[in-house]
Amino acid sequence: MTLSWHELVTAATDSATALLEKSEGDWSRPAGTLEWSCQQTVSHLSQAVTGYAGLLIAQPKDRYITLMTHIDAGAPADAKAEGIRIAGRMLAGVVRETSPEARAWHPWGTSDVAGFSAMAVTELLLHSRDIALTFGLDWEPSDELCAPVLERIFPGAPTGHGAAETLLWSTGRGDLPGLERPAGWRWYGDVR
Repeated sequence: MTLSWHELVTAATDSATALLEKSEGDWSRPAGTLEWSCQQTVSHLSQAVTGYAGLLIAQPKDRYITLMTHIDAGAPADAKAEGIRIAGRMLAGVVRETSPEARAWHPWGTSDVAGFSAMAVTELLLHSRDIALTFGLDWEPSDELCAPVLERIFPGAPTGHGAAETLLWSTGRGDLPGLERPAGWRWYGDVR
């Protein structure tokens, strides 16, 4: 069964928050291989997911919105996860209610409901994994959640591999046999 975009956002949110709830410890350490700390990463995640909802509501043509969110640095892991759950549920509701013809600016391409959903799923899965690595949690995103993301915002991704490992490779977080990791990467939000 193929999930709709709002169902994908909800499923990715559930997967990410279940992982974040287990991430107890020092959130000032780097998140996986990122330069950001786990705290900076979870705050970026809340900003990105909430921001995508705001962009779909405001539909600006040439700028980012002024709404900014963050996650309280002093909050325990379950409360940090709650903040991400709220952001993810807000976006899922906006995605469900927004016309597929809606367009909004993003620095990596003016996008639509599917594009912003795919961006959010990418953020949710990858940044939760980045944080989990720091806390010693062994977890990989599901192929079911990664496949639509690859199709929508990573159109040049290699084929013949699992969707999760391809998404990790596409974002510089994993290896694929016979291929060098990309030195830099970006997704393509433009409507195709």
